[in-house]
Amino acid sequence: MPLLQIVGHEPLEVESGARLVLAIEQAGVDIGHRCGGRGRCTTCRVRFHQGEPSVMTRAEYEKLRERDLLGEVRLSCQIVVNEAMHVEPLMTVSAAGWSDAGPQPAPEVEPEASWFTIQDLRDTAR
Repeated sequence: MPLLQIVGHEPLEVESGARLVLAIEQAGVDIGHRCGGRGRCTTCRVRFHQGEPSVMTRAEYEKLRERDLLGEVRLSCQIVVNEAMHVEPLMTVSAAGWSDAGPQPAPEVEPEASWFTIQDLRDTAR
């Protein structure tokens, strides 16, 4: 089981293939997911300190590019934990003053569970 380190929290082992956003919640962090984990809102954004995947979904790529966040952050709702990761959640319910995190994300990545290398996505966007 991969080890997930979240800034300011104790490391925890996560089931391989778990969605990162759900693993972060499991660790007790009130990370936002206002769109229900569908890659549309960017409230589940994280900064990687270690273990950033080299692939992403088309949905994540398009949303980060649209918001001019590509290369700065990743969307935890579009990432599965398959290796050790060290992340910093950037938007939480408590910090933002929301009443809740948003609709509960499904166990599987939505809307698109196909991953591409970032370079391939950049090449097809041209």
